[in-house]
Amino acid sequence: MDALLTKNRPVAEKVSAENLKGSEILLRCLLAEGVDTLFGYPGGAIMPVYDSLYHYKDQLNHVLVRHEQGAVHAAQGFARSSGRVGVALATSGPGAMNLVTGLADALIDSTPIVCITGQVFAHLLGTDAFQETDVVNTTLPVTKWNVQVTEAKDIGPAVARAFFIAATGRPGPVLIDITKNAQNEIIEFKGHTRCSHVRTYKPKPALKREQVEAAAALINQAKRPYLLAGQGILLSGGSEALQKFSEKTGIPVACTLLGLGGFPSDHAHYVGYLGMHGNYGTNVLTNECDVLIGIGMRFDDRVTGNVSKYARQAKVIHIDIDQAEINKIIPTTTSVHADATEALEALTNLCEAKRYPEWMNRFRELEKLEYEKVVKHEFFPSGEKLMMAEVIHELSNQTGGEAILVTDVGQHQMVASRYYTFKHPRTNITSGGAGTMGFALPAAMGAKLGTPGKQVVAVIGDGGYQMTVQELGTIMQYQIPVKILVLNNNFLGMVRQWQQLFHDKRYSFTEMSNPDFIKLAEAYSIPARKLEQREDLAAAIGDMLASPGPYFLEAVVGKEDNVFPMVPAGAGVGEVILEPPVIK
Repeated sequence: MDALLTKNRPVAEKVSAENLKGSEILLRCLLAEGVDTLFGYPGGAIMPVYDSLYHYKDQLNHVLVRHEQGAVHAAQGFARSSGRVGVALATSGPGAMNLVTGLADALIDSTPIVCITGQVFAHLLGTDAFQETDVVNTTLPVTKWNVQVTEAKDIGPAVARAFFIAATGRPGPVLIDITKNAQNEIIEFKGHTRCSHVRTYKPKPALKREQVEAAAALINQAKRPYLLAGQGILLSGGSEALQKFSEKTGIPVACTLLGLGGFPSDHAHYVGYLGMHGNYGTNVLTNECDVLIGIGMRFDDRVTGNVSKYARQAKVIHIDIDQAEINKIIPTTTSVHADATEALEALTNLCEAKRYPEWMNRFRELEKLEYEKVVKHEFFPSGEKLMMAEVIHELSNQTGGEAILVTDVGQHQMVASRYYTFKHPRTNITSGGAGTMGFALPAAMGAKLGTPGKQVVAVIGDGGYQMTVQELGTIMQYQIPVKILVLNNNFLGMVRQWQQLFHDKRYSFTEMSNPDFIKLAEAYSIPARKLEQREDLAAAIGDMLASPGPYFLEAVVGKEDNVFPMVPAGAGVGEVILEPPVIK
C-alpha cells in the first residue's frame, strides 16, 4: 500500500529506437502520458499487455479489482480527486461490457478517464469469436471518443489522442480497443509524442469580449442577481476566480450537486445547495431573482424541476465551455461560450462592486425557516433511532469539512450533500447525472490512491453498498485506508420515500434483508463496528477516522427517515415542500 500511495509521478524520457511488442509500446506510452496507477482485471484478449506489465511493476502500479465495474469507478474516483486522467484495463467481451456503466457515468459527469480493452485477433473480428463483442459501437454513445487499433504502429497515436481528448475542453471518457495481434506485433518504437492538437477538435473556445460585455451589462443592472455554480467551476480550476467575482459583486452563490466544493460552504455569500433535495431558499428564490447566472452547469432536471415553471421572470446568463449545453434546456438572454475561469476573470473586471443586503436577507430568512421546519429536528431528533442527518453532521464536525466525501446514490447522498461542509474543490465525489448505485466503494479506492494525503470517507446506503461490495477484496489486498460508512435502513430508501409519499405506503420490493455487514467486513480483515445508539455516535465516528488503515462503520438509522426539502415530480422549484404533502 505504501508504494501505491507514495510513488512519484513518472517523468517521460526520450528513448532511442528499439524493437518492441505492441503491448510494451502501450505501457511506454502510458508512462510518457504521466500515468502511474492502473485499475484493471486481466483476461485472454488483454493478456499480452499483462505479460508486459509484469516487467513494469516498479513503474506502473496495477490495482487488481474484483469486477471491471470496480475498475472504471476507481478510475473515476482517481480522476475526480486528483485532477489527472484515470486509467482502467479490461479484456474483451464481458470484461469490456462491464465498463459501460462507468463510461456512461463518466460521460455525463465530465470525468476524464481512458479505458483500454483487449480485443480478439483482427482476422476474427465479426466472426462471433469467443468473447468478441463490438466494443466500439457499443460504447460509442457513452464515450467522448473511441477507437479500435488493429496494428501496433497505431497504438502510440491512439494513446496520445485519447489522453488529449479525455482531459481537454469538457472532460470525458475515452476508450481504446486493441486487437490481440496488435499487442503481439513487434515494431520499431522511437518514443511517444504527446498530442496537443486535433484538427477537427476545438476544446477551448476563444473568449469573445462582446459576449462578456453583454453579460456584464445585465449583471450591473440587476437588483436581485443569483449565481448557480456547477462542476465546470471545479474542472476549470475556477474556485478562486468565483470567490473574487462574488466578493466584488456581492452576488449570492448556490452550488449544484457536482458543484459542491467549488465555492466554500462557510463563505458569507454561499446560500446553499440546489436541486430536488437542496435547500429551501436556493430553490424558491430561483423564481424571484431578476438575473440568473449559470456557470459550468447543465440546468439538469434535478435542478430545474418543471422547466415551464423555472425562473420565468429572470434574464438568464449561461456560461459554459460546451456549446451544446447552452439553450438546450433553459433559453438564455445572453451566453458566454468559454472556459469558466476565463469568463469569470473577464466578468470581474467589467462588473461593478455592489452589495444586495435585502436580497441576501431573503435567503437567510428562508434558511431560518428551513432550520426550524427540517434541520433542527434532524440534528436534534426526538426519536430513538439515529437519523442520517445527525450522522453526517457529526462526520462533518469531526473532519472539519476537510475530508474527501465519496457518496453513492440515494437518500444518504442527498443528506451528505446537504449537511457535509464542503470547503475545498475536489472533496465531493459522487455519481450525479447517471445516478449509479455501487459507485462509491470503488470510487473511494481510486480517490484515496489519487490523493493519498487526504482522508477519504465513502458514505453509502445498504443497497448501493451490496452492488460492488466485492471490492472489499481489493481494499484488503492493497490495504487502501478508506473509511466506509454505511447508513443502513434496511430499505432502498429513496424509492421507499416516494412509495410512502406518493404511492400510499405500498413498499413494493424495496425492503431489504441484509447480511451481517460486520462479519462481512471482518471476513476481509477490515476492522468494523456497528453503531445503533446516539450516545455512541461521536466515539464511533472518531474511532473510524482515527484508524490508520481501512475501517467499516455501520450506522443503523430509522427505516422511514425521509429527506426534505423536496421538489415533487412535475412541480416547479418554487413548489418545494418542507414536510410530507397532504394526500387527499
